[in-house]
Amino acid sequence: MSSPSPASQVIDAQTSGAPPKTVVLVAHGQPSAPNPPEHSLAQLAEQVASFLPGWQVRSATLAQPGRLEQVMQPGALVYPFFMAEGWFTGKVLPKRICHVDHRQLPPFGQDPNLPELAARLVRQARTAQGHRFEAASGSSSASGSGSDPSAPGCLLLAAHGSARGPKAAAATELFATALRPLLPELEVRTAYIEQAPYLADVASNMPSDGLCLPFFAQSGDHVKDDIPEALSSAKFDGTVLPALGTTPEVARLIAKAIQRA
Repeated sequence: MSSPSPASQVIDAQTSGAPPKTVVLVAHGQPSAPNPPEHSLAQLAEQVASFLPGWQVRSATLAQPGRLEQVMQPGALVYPFFMAEGWFTGKVLPKRICHVDHRQLPPFGQDPNLPELAARLVRQARTAQGHRFEAASGSSSASGSGSDPSAPGCLLLAAHGSARGPKAAAATELFATALRPLLPELEVRTAYIEQAPYLADVASNMPSDGLCLPFFAQSGDHVKDDIPEALSSAKFDGTVLPALGTTPEVARLIAKAIQRA
């Protein structure tokens, strides 16, 4: 069994008194290089713990051998840091921890507050591009050079998809449906790495001031390599935002989900 890095140690948010409630953040990780994602998830656990006094916040990736079994505790809440209720959250994760009494929460990507967070990030990026928004009407105008104020903006939601079944894409499409009313000034398109419509195909028809938001929890190889490669082949010259799960506001959002549970 691989030894966790120092940053992967249990984060204890207990103050004093009664034994702490325990939550375990679980992500997929990176089988080819398990330590960096394990480290970043442990950092996220530490941030979540800062919003949860009296809680013990632990973390594990499925890719780090034995780590999940090491941090599990009877009665713990399990928070899947995944975008969809798919193969890993529905099959792999429950099988790994079936011997321990626990309660599994809905995955990160299905949080009802996540579309609003994404909309704020996108609006911030559009503002940086020189676009102005009219809150009352939902319309926007562009002051940047070469922009057409009458043309709608475009957001590309880049997701993983799956060859195993429809749940991953369904979760992405559901998220896009919730996001569109929050960004009426933008056309929101979806595209995938592992299934049609493929990312390179959709990106090839994006406007020059388009935005791409990776619908991913962590910045693994898909975000660092596959998405840039697809966008490059499509000659996409818009703005690529950080993976949705890596934004600073995510820790508070996760803490609120745990408190609701």
